[in-house]
Amino acid sequence: MAAPTQFAYRTLKGIGVVDASPVYEPLSGFQRPDGNLRCCVYSPDGRYFAWASPERVTVVDASVGHVITSLAAQNVYELGFSPLGTFIITWQRPGKDDNGDAVKNLKVWRVLEGGPDAGEEEHNVVGRFVQKSQTGWNLQYTYDEQYCARVVTNEVQFYQSADLGTVWNKLRVEGVTDFAVSPGKNHSIAVFIPERKGLPAAVKVFTVPNFDAAVSQKNFFKGDKVQLKWNDEGTSLIVLAQTEVDKSGKTYDGEATLYLLSANGGFDSRIDLDKKGPIYDVTWSPNSKEFGVVYGYIPAKTTIFNVRAVATHSFALAPRNTILFSPRGRFVLVAGFGTLVGQMDIYDLEKNYNKICTIEASNASVCEWSPDGKHILTAITSPRLRVDNGVRIWHVGGGLMYNEEFQELYHVCWRPQSTLIHPVANPLSPVPTPHASALAYLGTVKTPSKPAGAYRPPGARGTLTPLAFKREDEGGAAYISNGSLSLGSGVNGFGKPRKREVPGAEAASEDQAAGAAPGATPTGAADGDENLSKTALRNKKKREAKKAKEAADKEAGLAPTADSAGTAPLTGTAEGRSPERRDRRGHARSRSKSTTEPRPHSPHRRPITRSQTGATTTTPARHSPSNGTPRPSAPTPSSAASVAAPPDTPDLTLISPGGAQDKKIRALLKKLRAIDDLKMRRAGGEKLEGTQIRKMETEEGVRRELEGLGWRD
Repeated sequence: MAAPTQFAYRTLKGIGVVDASPVYEPLSGFQRPDGNLRCCVYSPDGRYFAWASPERVTVVDASVGHVITSLAAQNVYELGFSPLGTFIITWQRPGKDDNGDAVKNLKVWRVLEGGPDAGEEEHNVVGRFVQKSQTGWNLQYTYDEQYCARVVTNEVQFYQSADLGTVWNKLRVEGVTDFAVSPGKNHSIAVFIPERKGLPAAVKVFTVPNFDAAVSQKNFFKGDKVQLKWNDEGTSLIVLAQTEVDKSGKTYDGEATLYLLSANGGFDSRIDLDKKGPIYDVTWSPNSKEFGVVYGYIPAKTTIFNVRAVATHSFALAPRNTILFSPRGRFVLVAGFGTLVGQMDIYDLEKNYNKICTIEASNASVCEWSPDGKHILTAITSPRLRVDNGVRIWHVGGGLMYNEEFQELYHVCWRPQSTLIHPVANPLSPVPTPHASALAYLGTVKTPSKPAGAYRPPGARGTLTPLAFKREDEGGAAYISNGSLSLGSGVNGFGKPRKREVPGAEAASEDQAAGAAPGATPTGAADGDENLSKTALRNKKKREAKKAKEAADKEAGLAPTADSAGTAPLTGTAEGRSPERRDRRGHARSRSKSTTEPRPHSPHRRPITRSQTGATTTTPARHSPSNGTPRPSAPTPSSAASVAAPPDTPDLTLISPGGAQDKKIRALLKKLRAIDDLKMRRAGGEKLEGTQIRKMETEEGVRRELEGLGWRD
């Protein structure tokens, strides 16, 4: 029988170790520590398990739980092991000694030397360094622990693991900020140099210890930071280049680009992605021959690429942002965590990418494959979410196998194990029996009811959802980025932009010219009546009938009635008007003004009549002042008693205030007033802008256009 899998957890009250499938019991020989425990970690080979308390670091045998050694390291915040578990590395907060010098807060200890208390005098400390940053604090070892490296200003320093007091070799690279040692047997190293002094960013691959020239190199812009991902064999490197800010303004986050390089310099290429948007995750398969990428605006696209960056398969669009391969590479997990719903899709890569199941793991912040490739661990941890903290273990077929709840769970992880100790069998059959904790949890979970869905107004109920409100994976329109951070003119950035509509106004057709009045028949629209709605067709017939009636009345010599014309002329002008409004020559008087008070005559205004109390008032015709023989007005006795006879006015042609010609005249007069205002401002010493000066230069053209319309100043 294979050794059971194992996981460890750290909570507010202490640390625990649990043997998982098939027993699901706490490790019998492990004495649970209590108190303020800041960190815990397994060694990469799974032999040791260590944790840090405020006073010391304790290392135990992960198989039985017995204490191996105890290190006198106080206030340790970070722990790490070398690949073979020979060394343990501790990081403490930076500080200064009594002389003001920086304390060497990064220490490398030999795990096995002396007895359990051998670390009390620190005689098993191999090396000490000053490491201020907690990001990238640990040393990086080669797979066989022959060398280790750390980055300092403008260089990467190499040490022989047994002698950390002397620098064995240096890789001098101007501006280097990050590096990654290959996990393979070829002893390669990749370094990153960000953009500086106008030069592009670069990733260079060297072979240890031949640092004279890079064996592979890729230069690129838009690279403020990178993630360097080697495959397990150390033969290929994925570079995920990212910028802090998207200068194009398309997203709040920076841009991301993928590159693929070979360790021997035989291949380098940019990985082309066929869906715009961010890159959420990229992961190598354990077979080192393929990798998966999750990218594009939600719903994201997940694609499998081969080692030559050629896409081999794409999964269905879905709200996903995580991809994880099983330890043997047979299954792949595509999930959506964080702000997404927490669904996990499991696919069988050996069975034509068939989908096995979908697991609901809402609010999960941790997701890991078990070393046997049959189970998946998910956990809800603090401080991301301080309620419903716990660990759940799922079978690859979708069933829940184990459930345990905790109060403020901070960390959980599988014990690393080689795939060789687990037999190669069909993971899907037979399905193991769930633990009692899983059965108890499933008994309390209510059967999910049919989701109520989004609210829909009564008028839209019972109809299909418009495509603009559906995600792309649901058949909706694809996301369209308009190059700005605003919402744009579309519906949430999806589909076609909405047309501008005025409530209560007649809807304009798509082929209506800009500025055209609603109801105006565009060229070629007569043949498109079959595309109109019933209401639009009925309104169109009414407009055509009205136009035909007006044309017939005009031919018969009949004047338009008050109902058809809308308004009738009214004699007189407004009195007491402001100087600005008195200058608006050619404008019709407001209909809301009273018509009973006498008004002085302005030679620039047209005589207007207006219908009052249902009767039409007419203005006697008058001769032009140029004739010199004005016709006297004969008011009625009743009107003469209260209203003085108006002065003579020129005989002008009546024009409807709402006519196109009158509107044109009003617009031109408005331009003249604006030009006069600019003249006054310039005369007062104000400095005008170029557009204002060019507007003043159009005065003569405006006046000529007014003369052409029959307007006289």
